[in-house]
Amino acid sequence: MIKWLRQSLSGRVVTTIIRIYLGYLWLTSGIEKLNGFSAQKFVENGIKNPVAGPDGQPVYGWYTEILKNFVMPNISLFDFLVVWGEILIGLGLILGAFATTAVFFALLMNFSYLLAGTISVNPQYIFLEFIVLIAGFNASKFGLDYFIIPFLRKKIPFLKRTVENR
Repeated sequence: MIKWLRQSLSGRVVTTIIRIYLGYLWLTSGIEKLNGFSAQKFVENGIKNPVAGPDGQPVYGWYTEILKNFVMPNISLFDFLVVWGEILIGLGLILGAFATTAVFFALLMNFSYLLAGTISVNPQYIFLEFIVLIAGFNASKFGLDYFIIPFLRKKIPFLKRTVENR
């Protein structure tokens, strides 16, 4: 399965469709937030009602502490990062430009939402994002990465030796 995702033309087509679909979802979500988005109530809810285990105790107490001591004091920064992060993730996935980086940050955001206690569409996104991540460069060969990645491999010394060249 991994070989099919990473090397086959049909795997490339499937992962390109998934990549563009996810990009559209991320981009539209970010654009909707351009008009006055605030994560304050979401973060406050994550602090007041942390994810609890069967015994009623918080499961991710460490994450609740991050929300309380780092995110809330810097909420305007996080408002900006969420909106523009979603837009840039969407553009990266749609255009196939730095797609594996975009999908990494998409996963980071999805897991952040899950740790704060929001299920929503996050499990569906995570499943599809892992498919794109596993496919790697093959998922964005029908995109700008087809030109960007070879250029970077020529210009940046530590990128010259890759798994494909071994």
